[in-house]
Amino acid sequence: MRKKRIAMLGPGTFSEESVHHFLGTTDYEYVPFKLISDVFLATASGETDYSVIPIENTIEGSVTLHIDWLVHEVDLPMRAEWVYPIDMNLIGLPSITAEASVSSNETPLERLESGELKLVPPASWSKITKVFSHTVALAQCRRFLRTYLPQAEIELMGSNGESVRLVRELGDPNVVAIGTMNAAGMYEMGVLASQIQDNPDNSTRFILIGRDEIEFASAGKMKTTILVTPPDDYPGALHQALSAFAWRRINLSRLESRPTKRKLGKYYFYMDVEGSKDSVLVRAAFEEIEAIGCQVRVLGCYPSYNYEVQRHEGNSSLS
Repeated sequence: MRKKRIAMLGPGTFSEESVHHFLGTTDYEYVPFKLISDVFLATASGETDYSVIPIENTIEGSVTLHIDWLVHEVDLPMRAEWVYPIDMNLIGLPSITAEASVSSNETPLERLESGELKLVPPASWSKITKVFSHTVALAQCRRFLRTYLPQAEIELMGSNGESVRLVRELGDPNVVAIGTMNAAGMYEMGVLASQIQDNPDNSTRFILIGRDEIEFASAGKMKTTILVTPPDDYPGALHQALSAFAWRRINLSRLESRPTKRKLGKYYFYMDVEGSKDSVLVRAAFEEIEAIGCQVRVLGCYPSYNYEVQRHEGNSSLS
């Protein structure tokens, strides 16, 4: 029996690291891609069975590009979600690490009571001319880059793993990347500074999408993601839609508006409902919303897993 194939950004990315933690490394065949669009299309075309998609981050919030792909470009249900802690690292050639690195047990952006930054960067950092980074990683490290590498040019890459690989390939000691510890080890690179993200409690929410249902060893808390499109001529439709959940005491953990891309000023509402679409209360709420003329599209009903809970239990794999 062939292993199920899972597409992801990689190698050396947080997508790879998180899905290995979530599903393990032996039961599935992982297929790395350099671009997130290729990750989506791999499963949409049938090349792979599932895709791993980063969907939300503590610092930057929703990855709206990925949400729009789920809504407009592919028709693939969400099958699971998990939260994974994210530590960004400044990575360079191993030859410069000894003289240019800072202690890995220091958090570069930690401030003293006086408000001053704790880190004193090595003088050699002033020679760094370029930083390779994925756009999402860049957004999570703005303060660090502005404070310590203001002279460096930023070049966007398709993934953090690709950023580290390219620094290795170029061999220029004045070019660095933002990436994972796994990527540094994979490409035999050095870590100049660790935990450089603006928020030390940085986490990313990942989802698994695919046509087929998937079984998990542990039961997660059920969640349902929907799109609600209000009618054009019904004032207060959104208020009534939210009331359908509120009076039933159904919690919404997420509510965002996104353009329908059909007409300027026309929006749908992306909602995460805490509960299964098959529960009596959730099903009744959907029926009430549809009764006032709103369109309801279910993007997925799936188990949700929290990394902190699994780590506390000492379980590094859920499959």
